[in-house]
Amino acid sequence: MNATDRADSGALEGAVVAVAGAAGPAGRATLLRLAEAGATVVASDANPERLAEAVDAARYAHGGATVTGDTVDLLDPAAARDWAVKTEKEFGRVDGLVHLVGGWRGSAGFAETSLADWDFLEKLLIRTVQSTSLAFQDVLGRSDRGRYVLISAAGASSPTAGNAAYSASKAAAEAWTLALADSFRKAGGDQGPTAAAAILVVKALVHDAMRAERPNAKFAGFTDVQELAEAIAGVWDRPAGELNGQRLWLTPQP
Repeated sequence: MNATDRADSGALEGAVVAVAGAAGPAGRATLLRLAEAGATVVASDANPERLAEAVDAARYAHGGATVTGDTVDLLDPAAARDWAVKTEKEFGRVDGLVHLVGGWRGSAGFAETSLADWDFLEKLLIRTVQSTSLAFQDVLGRSDRGRYVLISAAGASSPTAGNAAYSASKAAAEAWTLALADSFRKAGGDQGPTAAAAILVVKALVHDAMRAERPNAKFAGFTDVQELAEAIAGVWDRPAGELNGQRLWLTPQP
């Protein structure tokens, strides 16, 4: 499928999608893909300079696309709610929240695990999911195509000794997202949900700068950020009832 075909698919045409953690490589790829598909994209990140660069890149690549940026502290539930309210008020609807806030800390083995790593990752990988899901649940429920998309890692299902804190954080974020999915299921009643929460599972992500830094590395099982962005856009192609509560694997399942 070429770029024109993808852009004309229509599932995201006119949609309003918020992207949390939008300034990194995965965020940049996602902003570009959503803008290409005709969505209005509302990006946020804790780093205002990198966020502005990512927003400008998406606007430049897709002339006429509406791509905006907000610096939001997603550790503050009130700030996340304000972002959701502001977005719905400004654009009239919110059809998606893509959670791309990421980070990693690990150790040589289980005994070397630092609980300081847990404190760091709990905020980054769990608290931001809690804040965004609670803030956007109602507005996504008012959409006829609301989607909450979490990016998770295979380690949540098969943790290794040196990744206890990271894997546990990802597993908790998945459980929280599945609880959101159950709320959408219950709200839909006999007719089925109109909104969906889903999890995209990767082993790890790779992008061009990583390949340039390590030209001999194979990155086996890694998901390219462009492939991830394509998968994110694809969740709007699936009915809410089919998608809700699903883990969609972009790497071989352990």
